[in-house]
Amino acid sequence: MNKSLTAFFIATLILTTSLARAQDEAPAWEWSDEQIEKAVNLVRAGRDLTPTNWPGGAKVAVLLSFDVDNETVWLRNNDTSIGGLSQGEYGARVALRRILDLLDTHAVPASFFGPAVSFSLAPQMIEMIQASGRHEIGVHGWIHERNANLERDDEERLLQQAVVRMTELIGKRPVGYRAPSWNFSDNTLSLLLEMGFLYDSSLMADDRPYEIVASGEPTGLVELPVQWILDDAPLMNPLGDRYANPRDVLQVYKDEFDVAYEEGTTFVLTMHPHYIGHRSRIVILRELIEYINARTDVWYGTHEDAVRWVRQRADMD
Repeated sequence: MNKSLTAFFIATLILTTSLARAQDEAPAWEWSDEQIEKAVNLVRAGRDLTPTNWPGGAKVAVLLSFDVDNETVWLRNNDTSIGGLSQGEYGARVALRRILDLLDTHAVPASFFGPAVSFSLAPQMIEMIQASGRHEIGVHGWIHERNANLERDDEERLLQQAVVRMTELIGKRPVGYRAPSWNFSDNTLSLLLEMGFLYDSSLMADDRPYEIVASGEPTGLVELPVQWILDDAPLMNPLGDRYANPRDVLQVYKDEFDVAYEEGTTFVLTMHPHYIGHRSRIVILRELIEYINARTDVWYGTHEDAVRWVRQRADMD
C-alpha cells in the first residue's frame, strides 16, 4: 500500500474512533442505525485470501504459534507475587526448551510472539528460538498491556517501545503483530498501518486468512485469525473456571485440524510455553503433530511465510 493511502486510512480510523467513543455516552439501544454501523464497521473482515494451494501443493497450512508471556501475565497487573512470577519463569527456564526440542525433532517451524519485557528478562530465549533458523519472532506488546484500556498516545508509545526493543534483541524488525490477550483497541489498526506491519494475528472473524477492512475500505493488512477454541490458556489453566483435561483438548485440536484439512485452509494454534510446556501438556502437542503428520499433503510454516504466500497469490504486492 502506498504512503498516501496509508495516511488516509489512519486519519479516517482516528476520526471514526473519536465518533465511536462519543456515541458510547448513550446506551446502545438508543443508537441510530448509522451509529451502530460505524461501530461495527470500524474493523471488519474483507476478502478471503485462502490460496488455491499451499507451498509444495499442500492442501492445508498448519501454523503453530507460541505467546511467550511468562512473567508479564502477572506484571501487567502490578502483581509481583513471588509464586506468580515463578510460574511465569517456568516458561523461559524449562518449557521453551521442551517445546523447541519437540519442534526440532519434527523439523516444524513456528511463530513466537512475546512482550518485549519477556524477552528482555530472558534474552537467552532469542538465541534458543533462532538456533534452528526455522522460526519467526513477532511483537506481542510491551508488557502484555490491555490495549483497550489505553489512550491512543499510550498504546502508540508502548508499541513503538516494543518494536525498538524487539528489533534490538532479534537483529531485525519484526513484521508480525499479535495483540496481548488479543485485546484489539479502536486505535490498534491505525497504529499497525502507520508502523508498517505486514500482518496481524489477533482477530476472529474467520478461520481463513483475510484482508482487514477499515470503515468499508480494504487496508492491505493481512489477518491470520485466531480463536479461543484454539488457545491453550483458557482450557489448560488449572486455576481457571474453564479447565479441561488436556486429553479432551487434544481431541478438539484434532477435530479442528480435520475440518481445516477438508476445507483446504489454515489451522492456526495458539499456545503458551508456561502452559503447553509442562510435561502432561507437551505430550498432547507431540501427539497432535504425529496425528497431523499422518497426512502427506500438509505444509507447516511460520505466520510470516503464510502471509507472504497469500499476498503473492492475491496480487497484494
